[in-house]
Amino acid sequence: MAVSIIGAGESPYTRHPQPGTTTSRTLADAIGRALKDAGLTPGDVDGFAVSSFTLDPDHAIDLAWKMGFELSWLMQDTNGGASAGNMLQHAVHAITAGDASVIVVAAGDLMDHTAFAKLVARYNSATENHLSPLPLAGPNALFAMLTSRQMEKFGLVREDYGRIAVAQRQWAAGNPGAVYRTPLTLDDYLGAPLVAEPLGRFDCVPPVTGADAVVIVADERADGKRKAKVLSVTASYNADNQVGDGLQTGLRKCAPLAWERAGVSPEDVDIISVYDDYPAMVVAQLMDIGVVTDGADIAEFIDTRIHSRDLALNTSGGQLSAGQAGSAGGLHGLVEAARQLRGQAGDRQVHAKTAAVSGYGMVLYRHGSCANLTVLEAGQ
Repeated sequence: MAVSIIGAGESPYTRHPQPGTTTSRTLADAIGRALKDAGLTPGDVDGFAVSSFTLDPDHAIDLAWKMGFELSWLMQDTNGGASAGNMLQHAVHAITAGDASVIVVAAGDLMDHTAFAKLVARYNSATENHLSPLPLAGPNALFAMLTSRQMEKFGLVREDYGRIAVAQRQWAAGNPGAVYRTPLTLDDYLGAPLVAEPLGRFDCVPPVTGADAVVIVADERADGKRKAKVLSVTASYNADNQVGDGLQTGLRKCAPLAWERAGVSPEDVDIISVYDDYPAMVVAQLMDIGVVTDGADIAEFIDTRIHSRDLALNTSGGQLSAGQAGSAGGLHGLVEAARQLRGQAGDRQVHAKTAAVSGYGMVLYRHGSCANLTVLEAGQ
């Protein structure tokens, strides 16, 4: 699979967007940064994919026109936390088939209070018809119940989840783009107000405004550029048809093929980005992709590998500290992995040759129905 990421960009995340901020401008800013990083111009782009909850009434073609793209390939994705992997998978196939040679993949949202309230109320028909009438604040109560099930099954306590949040805040200290960089202690975590028991404030991802973008090219266009080679992308949808307990995601089904195609194992990976809307989902995805093996002492793994930062996990701070820019949440981890593999991560840079990025999302009645895994390798 001769396809690589040669550019990455992020429009600065913010909890309080300036007056006049729009989704289109935020996305355009991230795209412009990614193209500059790649050393390309809009005229070089012949493929474009975008994911956004708030681009309406515009669509992918409208944004492409505003960016000055003349294209032979175009797509728009609506799958939230799984959107980055979805778009990347399609982009890789498009380049391999010769439909395009330079594809920009972007995601982002204007996520102020009004936009966020609208999103959680009308996320999909399941939400609108069956969840919004209940006294719930978005998905927090659903994932509180899932977290309780995980705690009971594996003998976890709140301190275990707190160690994940504390470690990611430590990583965020080296990321000038993270919204929350102030040190977080375990006492801070445990002392924060409960949102939906057992979830406290620092268990719930903060909504922000922002956007992310990457530039993907056929390898012949990557000569002389720092690159992150795409070794594999696999996906799974409706893995349990919403009848499972949510403690296993669709990654359990698609991850083995991703490792096989990439020719590496979970033990080989230097950098991992998982979709971290809640700490319980960090645990679930690490288990499903095989980083935490079945039967392992999860609490010990969290303490010795994640809390110690021996495992380079969500090195940007993840969404829990950097923020969740709507549909950009899934692309945030891919941008971070690409930066690490290309030696552009600044104070948080680690020595990395391989990376794995998992996407998870699209809550229906109880938990996410989409999942994907991407494996990357630093290019020569």
